[in-house]
Amino acid sequence: MYKPVRIVAFLLVILGLVLAPVWLNQGRVAAVPAPSLDTQAINALEERQCVESAAYMRAEHMLLLDSWRTAVVRDGATTYTSSAGRVYAMSLEDSCLGCHDNRAEFCDSCHAYVAAEPNCWSCHNGEEGVTGR
Repeated sequence: MYKPVRIVAFLLVILGLVLAPVWLNQGRVAAVPAPSLDTQAINALEERQCVESAAYMRAEHMLLLDSWRTAVVRDGATTYTSSAGRVYAMSLEDSCLGCHDNRAEFCDSCHAYVAAEPNCWSCHNGEEGVTGR
C-alpha cells in the first residue's frame, strides 16, 4: 500500500525544486546602491532638508507620493505641510526632482535593486516624453 521509496524520492524532488533558487543564486549578492545626494541643486541649498526626514523618505516615499497623487488628482490639493511645518508643492517634478535631478543614480538604481517598477515615469519625465505635474 505505501511505497516509501517513491514517497522519499518525490519529497526529495520537491525539496530540490523549492531550494533550487537558493542554490543557484548562492554567492551572487547585488551591491546595495548608495544614491548620491551630490547634485548642484542640493549643494546650492542653504539648508539641506527634504520634505520629510531621510529615514522616513527611505522607508515611506512611495506612500507619500501615492498620497500626493490621490490628493492632487481627486481632491485638487496642491500643497503639502511636512511634519516640520514647512509647506511644499505636491509635485514630483517641482519638489522631488527639483533637487534629485540625478534620476538614474538616485531613483532608478534603488528601484532596480528591489525590482520595483513605479508607474511615475509614464507621466513624469519618463521615456514617453510626457511631462506631468
